[in-house]
Amino acid sequence: MKLGYFNMPLHPPGSDHTKTYQHDIDQIVFLDKLGYDEAWIGEHFTAEWENIPAPDIFISFLFAITSTIKLGTGVNCLPNHNPFVLAHRIAQIDHMSKGRFLWGIGSGGFIGDLKLFRHDNELGTNREMTKESLDLIFQIWKDPKPGIYENKWWSIEIPQEDNEIGLRTHLKPFQKPHPPIGVAGVSPNSETLKLAGMNEWLPLSINFAHTNVLKSHWVSIEEGAKIAKKLPNRSNWRISREIIISESRSEAKKEILNGVISRDFEDYFLKMLPKYSSLEVLKMDPNMPDSDVDINYLMDNIFIYGTPSEVLEQIEELNHSVGGFGTLLAMGHEWNNEEFWKNSMTILKNEIIPKVK
Repeated sequence: MKLGYFNMPLHPPGSDHTKTYQHDIDQIVFLDKLGYDEAWIGEHFTAEWENIPAPDIFISFLFAITSTIKLGTGVNCLPNHNPFVLAHRIAQIDHMSKGRFLWGIGSGGFIGDLKLFRHDNELGTNREMTKESLDLIFQIWKDPKPGIYENKWWSIEIPQEDNEIGLRTHLKPFQKPHPPIGVAGVSPNSETLKLAGMNEWLPLSINFAHTNVLKSHWVSIEEGAKIAKKLPNRSNWRISREIIISESRSEAKKEILNGVISRDFEDYFLKMLPKYSSLEVLKMDPNMPDSDVDINYLMDNIFIYGTPSEVLEQIEELNHSVGGFGTLLAMGHEWNNEEFWKNSMTILKNEIIPKVK
């Protein structure tokens, strides 16, 4: 099993942006030195808790100060970008990374960003735009023929070539035919993850999805692969989880209850998800009352925490219960208790992951 990191990020409203960016940078530099395989960085424009609107800029900075860790957008919401511009930004960052870049894409689902860009989630205009945007980006990378490309959302004209002065659309990614593409799945029986199976993309399952929902995620991946007559590869599947390791289970529990994980769930996730009718993703039984989904329920059913041996057992149980997956993504939070978090991340990488069967 490989080990990665998913950083939304998570910072309370009113936080100093300069300090939080440096905090998140320092985290990933530390994980790179530990030998973590990859890290994904979220993109949001109106989510003050998740305060990175340009993960590609953030990642570009990190490529210059890290050595081996792969870095990905988690995710670029395609309807929020001009596809011609985004195609070039992604191709450029792929060259600057020399192949360490992972391209996470999505149609967007955060209510503020949907409102900002005038997308109708119920009608699915953002999903329609995503497909058309991706088709155009692939066209630009493969064979950018001169001409007008337009629909009801954008209009661009690729100019005629002038080889005498080198005027042409020319930039293509470093990795061929393009960087590995990842997509994030949230809801049960995710249609997004079905696309991952159809296209052999990297499927990522959200951190708070109950095991029953995770099982449905793999069913979606398999269904997509079957449609495309391809074989789904479990080693491509990423699952995110809150992970805390300490000398005792009680100490780990105390860190959760008194630290940033409890804060981030009680003040953000458990207030935000009901607004999306998405609280069912956390439930072992879809009929259980919303009021039963609290921090204690999450510790009992979703979080991974305890001593090294207990955490190893929980990871292996997760792996077994879903039928196997390739990369565990430790969820990012502020490391306010810095030495505790660094120790936890170190034990996870050096002592636990190598023992996962």
